[in-house]
Amino acid sequence: MMKFRKYHGLGNDYLVLEEGLLTPDSVAAVCDRHRGLGADGILQRLPSSVADTGLRIWNPDGSIAEKSGNGLRIFARWMVEHQQAPDDITIELVCGVVRCQVDGTSVTVQMGQASFDAEHVPSTEEMIFAPKPVGDVMLPLTAVGLGNPHCVVFLGTNLDGLPWREWGAALERSEWFPNRVNVQFARVVDAHTIDARVWERGAGETLASGSSACAIAAAAVRLEHCEGTVLVSMPGGDLEVTVGRDFSVILRGPVEYVGSMECP
Repeated sequence: MMKFRKYHGLGNDYLVLEEGLLTPDSVAAVCDRHRGLGADGILQRLPSSVADTGLRIWNPDGSIAEKSGNGLRIFARWMVEHQQAPDDITIELVCGVVRCQVDGTSVTVQMGQASFDAEHVPSTEEMIFAPKPVGDVMLPLTAVGLGNPHCVVFLGTNLDGLPWREWGAALERSEWFPNRVNVQFARVVDAHTIDARVWERGAGETLASGSSACAIAAAAVRLEHCEGTVLVSMPGGDLEVTVGRDFSVILRGPVEYVGSMECP
């Protein structure tokens, strides 16, 4: 028997494993929205010698994610509420240690430094608003590394009228990103507001994504579309991202509890 607690960050939902063992196949079965409990991923606590706790982030297809902004915020709240962790907690991921601060239902994550170097994304080349063929169109791609890979596509029109899901699926597995990639489609509203849609690696379309919001904001600052603190608006809601001069990124947003669940 596996036991979980479910939370969501703007509709991006995760199951936190409290009891049981996971395999890639069992993760995919549990996350199935028709035959399982349904989730955008599973969060598994691990021991750590360098932080308050370790964390493994499972994608719903059974693969492992290096980082997730919403997943980190959910896990931090669960640690505080159910594991007696301090409000200011450090969490070790496969890509390094991050710091989270829990204030009730609001959680802030110091997400690290965004990089546009190809080796840090990783991508086959540096891409800063670089036109690339996707299907029968040319799209301007900006590759961003945040401990996990991102590809931000800035467009100047209403996003819902575009085949962005088709483009996202193609870009996720494109030749330019050897580890696959999270894809974001963004429209700049003003210097502090961006409208976005997310195609997440291993999950597909998601209502919101924390690390994607960070990548969008960092890319917008890099391209001088925005500055300072940026509100990234997604179908699930808004996340606040502050980008420093060194492209260090801080993510802020809500986490909501759904309930406890069990699965054979």
